[in-house]
Amino acid sequence: MQHAATHIPVLLKEVVEYLGIRPGMKILDATAGLGGHIKGMLEAAGGQAQVLGLDRDREALEEAGRRLAAYGDRVRLTRTRYSRFPAALAEAGWEKVDAALVDAGMSSLQLDDPERGFGFLTDGPLDMRMGAEDGGESAEGLVNLASFARLREIIRNYGEDPQAGRIARAIVAAREKAAITTTGRLAEVVAAAYPAKWRAMARQHPATRTFQALRMAVNDELRELEAFLKAIPEYLATGGRVAVISFHSLEDRLVKRAFRLEATDCLCPREQVVCVCGHKARLAILTKKPVMAGEEEVAANSRARSAKLRAAVRLPDAAQATGAGI
Repeated sequence: MQHAATHIPVLLKEVVEYLGIRPGMKILDATAGLGGHIKGMLEAAGGQAQVLGLDRDREALEEAGRRLAAYGDRVRLTRTRYSRFPAALAEAGWEKVDAALVDAGMSSLQLDDPERGFGFLTDGPLDMRMGAEDGGESAEGLVNLASFARLREIIRNYGEDPQAGRIARAIVAAREKAAITTTGRLAEVVAAAYPAKWRAMARQHPATRTFQALRMAVNDELRELEAFLKAIPEYLATGGRVAVISFHSLEDRLVKRAFRLEATDCLCPREQVVCVCGHKARLAILTKKPVMAGEEEVAANSRARSAKLRAAVRLPDAAQATGAGI
């Protein structure tokens, strides 16, 4: 399959470095995709590690299984949302992991297949669901049934597009004449909603942010990431590491906030003299600033340009702490 040949995992070298990949580890790849990061991590571990890979895209997992077949039972692939990783760990008989990874980007398979409806460079059905067989609202349903206010909110909040109101109004007007069912038609409507001056100055297609916003809404991506970040410290072994690759500011801010929260001992208001919250830091941050791809990687894989990696390490629990540093 073409996507297997062209798939390039983003920031692979940095993932291996910041997760401290070594033989004997139990590794959770919560967004397995086509298996590129899993393969790279296993190679770094000399093939001597166990990996649990999760993804809600059945087609992606099937392709990952083919690519990773040589590793046999060292790789276990499970179709599920990554927010539900605790259940997948329990099913695998794992209590803790030594490394955990989330790559919040789209897989090559999803982006390159017009039938999935994630992009607009080639016309296709307006779907955008990562796990279509699970049902749920598609982008077509959202675009044609959501109120003006909801569409404006989605495009403004998830797409961070200053033209959100104009775009939402144009979508509502267009669907009153005929349902919007394809990616090409939606892209036309959005582009026409942009003021001519904005279109002339834009560095990307006017529909880019709207498509991003709809995809995030359809797949509930921010809440998925938030749930993972809230739960993962409990499942990291002492000294275990977590890395998250994000692709836009909303995701990166979530990761930054979550890591800071878990790296802080007391969460009480500053004016409060005595701590009553009892919160203890569970993580130490390994990346003061997000790690980004170098020029060489960006030249080889343009999708790496906006990737940002943040990582943290699990501290000993208070009962285990001995005063030694990490």
